Amino acid sequence: MPRHLIAIDQGTTGTTVVVMNEHMELVATHNQEYPQHYPQPGWVEHDPEEIWASVESTLAGALAKAGIAGEDVAAIGITNQRETTVVWDRETGRPVHNAIVWQCRRTADYCAGLSAAGHAEAVRKTTGLVLDAYFSGTKIRWILENVEGARARAEAGELAFGTIDTFLTWRLTGGQAHVTDVSNASRTLLMNLQTLDWDPGMCRLLEVPSSVLPEIRSSAEVYGRTRGIQGLPDGIPVAGMAGDQQSALFGQACFGPGEGKLTFGTGAFLLVNTGTEIVESTSNMLTTVAWKVGDETHYALEGSAFIAGAAVQWLRDGLGLIDTASEIETLAGSVEDTEGVVFVPAFTGLGAPHWKQDARGAILNLTRGNTKAHVARACLEGIAQQNADILAAMEADRGAPVAMLKVDGGACRNDLLMQMQADLAGVEVVRPTHVETTAMGAIFLAGLGAGIWENTDAIRAVWAEDRRFVPEISPSEREAKREAWAQALARV
Repeated sequence: MPRHLIAIDQGTTGTTVVVMNEHMELVATHNQEYPQHYPQPGWVEHDPEEIWASVESTLAGALAKAGIAGEDVAAIGITNQRETTVVWDRETGRPVHNAIVWQCRRTADYCAGLSAAGHAEAVRKTTGLVLDAYFSGTKIRWILENVEGARARAEAGELAFGTIDTFLTWRLTGGQAHVTDVSNASRTLLMNLQTLDWDPGMCRLLEVPSSVLPEIRSSAEVYGRTRGIQGLPDGIPVAGMAGDQQSALFGQACFGPGEGKLTFGTGAFLLVNTGTEIVESTSNMLTTVAWKVGDETHYALEGSAFIAGAAVQWLRDGLGLIDTASEIETLAGSVEDTEGVVFVPAFTGLGAPHWKQDARGAILNLTRGNTKAHVARACLEGIAQQNADILAAMEADRGAPVAMLKVDGGACRNDLLMQMQADLAGVEVVRPTHVETTAMGAIFLAGLGAGIWENTDAIRAVWAEDRRFVPEISPSEREAKREAWAQALARV
């Protein structure tokens, strides 16, 4: 019987496939980047066919590294960039437009108009979200309005919408499964948090016909089986699914209320499990579904910073200050402090808790004495400052502090950034032995969905701590840095 599990981690800048065995031991990892497309300032797109090609390539690469055949795979789990929106032809499977990425701001004016018309509170009450271009619903509407004939074809049942999990499952199953899970559905502005189903009022408000929407399912069950995929036999169950941040929460074994994680990817994402109760935010946090396993649904509070690792990529690709992203730690560590320089990485607006759509990036307080090292250090501080804002708002919502944050994602390997995060947020930061917890969450969910494991106890048993970062700066120094950051935010 095959006892290996695969996670397809489809992210904003690339796809990673991870192979684990039944003993939860990492066997192989394979990654491939793919292009981003920027048709206008503030607009971000992906070619869905390039995404699919990267999935096929990384599947083959991971299996080759693992030294196993497709017949050795027991189940596949999917985790994905969440709000990114694809609309495709049900007959051909071909997208009718490029995918509109979660970072894209093209529907910001439309969202502002809906807010001005008084719809923001109803949207928040129903979906747990704010009216922002970040989410999928207004992106679907944009495609239907701007691709010739798309709305009529959608209403005739000829087109299908999906976030990336849905698109990949459709492709993996040869078009047999048009499904999403509750965690991804909760990011569309279209799902009712109470009923866990598409909300007719939200569909009417955003002019999205129900005919394009996938079926909402749990996060751990068999959605369909592989069909016609090169290198994989037909019949492998696709059995786990969660949006990347919820998957990371699951992979970090944050199964109880009050347990939190912070993922450093293209953006930064902080989630705290609130258990089976919906906690409404009064601090501009999002209320979202964490996962549904069996009959039990867990919810979470979430705060997102649109830009984290992408700021380091900009220093590399846009300014040429570093040749590789990993060099920033050495460069930033070559100076003791930023000498007052503040870097606000608001290239695509400010996310939670500010939700300032028209904000843009800024480097402030520069003097002739500053060097690229000060800019690099300020960049890392800016990433950490955004997360400190989110944590403070989240603690206000919960009425209780978060004792520690488990961190993951590529940038959590940066010890300097992790120490800054502990210092500026005033919280212990804990890095696990395996930092690819997003993919691990998808594997764990697939293992549960396929019946490899009975419950989460085995997952808790394998989670292991690598290093703990304890706050080192004084409260007065933290307060001064936080005040300088607040002043900078007022100027962007």
